[in-house]
Amino acid sequence: MSSTGNVRVRFAPSPTGALHIGGVRTALFNWLFARHFGGKFILRIEDTDKTRSTDESIKIILDGMKWLGLNWDEGPFRQTDRMDIYRSHVDKLLKEGKAYYCYCTPVELEARRKLAMAAGKPPKYDRKCRSLSAPVSGITPAVRFLSSDEGQTIVRDLIRGPVTFENQQLDDLIILRSDGLPTYNFAVVVDDVTMNISHVIRGDDHLNNTPRQIQLYHAFGYEPPQFAHLPMILGSDKTKLSKRHGATAVTEYIDLGYLPEALVNYLARLGWSYGDQEIFQLGELIENFSLENVGKAPSVFNPEKLLWLNHHYIQQADPGRLASLLIELLKKDDIIVAGGELDQEWLKKLVKILTERSHTLVEMKTGAIPFFVEKITIDQKAKMKHLTPDVFPLLSELAARLNSVDPFTHAEIEKVFNAMVSEKGIKLGKLAQPARVALTGGTVSPGIYDVIEVMGKQKTIRRINAAVEAT
Repeated sequence: MSSTGNVRVRFAPSPTGALHIGGVRTALFNWLFARHFGGKFILRIEDTDKTRSTDESIKIILDGMKWLGLNWDEGPFRQTDRMDIYRSHVDKLLKEGKAYYCYCTPVELEARRKLAMAAGKPPKYDRKCRSLSAPVSGITPAVRFLSSDEGQTIVRDLIRGPVTFENQQLDDLIILRSDGLPTYNFAVVVDDVTMNISHVIRGDDHLNNTPRQIQLYHAFGYEPPQFAHLPMILGSDKTKLSKRHGATAVTEYIDLGYLPEALVNYLARLGWSYGDQEIFQLGELIENFSLENVGKAPSVFNPEKLLWLNHHYIQQADPGRLASLLIELLKKDDIIVAGGELDQEWLKKLVKILTERSHTLVEMKTGAIPFFVEKITIDQKAKMKHLTPDVFPLLSELAARLNSVDPFTHAEIEKVFNAMVSEKGIKLGKLAQPARVALTGGTVSPGIYDVIEVMGKQKTIRRINAAVEAT
């Protein structure tokens, strides 16, 4: 790969909707590249599409980036604040005869495009306006770039290698619309030049734009940056990733209870590899990331693998941090009232017993609800199977015995169960499973001794007795 001195890369999303997983992967690769080489990561908002760009979408992008920890060194810059820069570059090309005014209407262009296709010719602009000697009255013109139609333009891609484009296939693209707004291919070149971007790392859906952009760089007398086009992310059916494959926006993963480090780890491995290693700390990603290890083939998004990674990170996370995140979710769902004081050490104990079965924070929240509410809803199937008349005497005796336990710890609680199982000549499940249903409302929970210890003596006894009395 060419020199990477003074690395400056950028992520340039359009604020026309949610921050898509593909965009997040692009942002992450740029961020890792910059951090690996001690360079700069610039955030630029391409908001010249006034009909679709919204401030709400910009906020979603910024919030998503912050949540992921992809901090930027410069920006966020907005293209709508840079119109004077674009116009000065348009004027430069006009003065040098490298661009010209185009008065053709969309209707005329479409008619000529159809004629060209009918004649078996490429549907490219026929340069009708290039030879005009005077303006056309009553029409506000667009501005077209006079592209080279001879020879080839070679994109020396850092991932794909050299990619050759025939210049005769390129037409004179519009660089300034009649409404005064710059087009994407023009604005991106001006932005990358004026922001001293050294490497353009983006999705391969932009590859076909690159020869046009390279011609613009040369027209200005600028050295093009180095390009690296990332392969697509596909859904499980090997088609373009979309909502039918599940969540596709970073905000959805926040709502679904994923940790940012899990998503970062997963997306880093989506198209990039470092041996057989699957789990990376952020420092390891920064240290080992390189474009040489980015594959050329599309990657398939695997939700199950992401879920597995999220479970891993939940198990590894600091209990205090998980407790804070859990409380936020419980407050959001009005399970607990905002402003109330909660025992932090108790919360950490609760989190620790929930992590083993929690693949997401939402699952953790579901498992935590019985510990916060006074009354629970018992699953009817579990009730019919486990809260049967022959069990009620056992549960009542269990409640009585637990009432005398001191200290109320896992070890002492286990002794009570073992004693009753031995004395009654029953299997542990005959006592533990009804107790679990009575305490949590279902048949799946952390270990019953942990549940009872964390739930506390008084709530445990009340809930067991309530289950007996209600049946």
